[in-house]
Amino acid sequence: MDILTTLRETFFDLDAMREALPDLLRVGLPNTLILALTSAVIGTVLGMVLAVCGLSHRRWLRWPARVFTDIFRGLPAAVTILLIGVGLSPVGLQIWGPNPYPLGILALSLIASAYIGEIFRSGIQSVDDGQLEAARALGFSRPSGMRLVVIPQGVRRVLPALVNQFIALVKESSLVYFLGLLASQRDLFRIGQDAAANTGNQSALVLAGLFYLLITVPLTHVVNAVDRRLRDGRRADGPARLDDADADGDADGDRAAADAPLALAQEAR
Repeated sequence: MDILTTLRETFFDLDAMREALPDLLRVGLPNTLILALTSAVIGTVLGMVLAVCGLSHRRWLRWPARVFTDIFRGLPAAVTILLIGVGLSPVGLQIWGPNPYPLGILALSLIASAYIGEIFRSGIQSVDDGQLEAARALGFSRPSGMRLVVIPQGVRRVLPALVNQFIALVKESSLVYFLGLLASQRDLFRIGQDAAANTGNQSALVLAGLFYLLITVPLTHVVNAVDRRLRDGRRADGPARLDDADADGDADGDRAAADAPLALAQEAR
């Protein structure tokens, strides 16, 4: 019983949780969401640029994109955050003063862009080559065909992977505390850690972990639901196409496949 009492008082002390709760809600949760959302938006834009450059036929675009991706996927997130947050701090002091927050967002964005770029690249490459060829046959240039026909289909296929990357970004945002954030910029982890260090009790850190679970667990179920919906949609479409091909012949099936990029192009116009 003494062991159970010790565990309860160390990790589940309600008084310690109640004391840390206001700071977690008012400061930690908004900062964590700002870090994750801002980094996700910037990382998604940069990731799409990296994916397009990585698929380019021009070496001067393809090789820098791949080197960038290899570097930021290969380095540990903590190393990247420290290199950027500490190495660029003189530049940051000149631009926005003693505020490491933007440098933390920059580091997280670069990390996310490397992973998101690979996700986009795999999604674009999974689209059948006939889609782009059909778009070219309709008079579209290669960039227009990629932008209006191929890329939308590729993005739709990797939506679950994108949400998974956002979940990882929420957790990696806790590493920004290495940069020594101001009191008003502390995230969930930093507030829980400070409370645990001041009181010698880990209950506040456990409560911070519960906040992370409240963010990531629903997103995990969203990923599963989206993935299940996409898989069910593909299975539902498959038999219908086979039945149509049996009923109308191979020629109608070929016409239906050729009409797919035309419909997307008309919708985009």
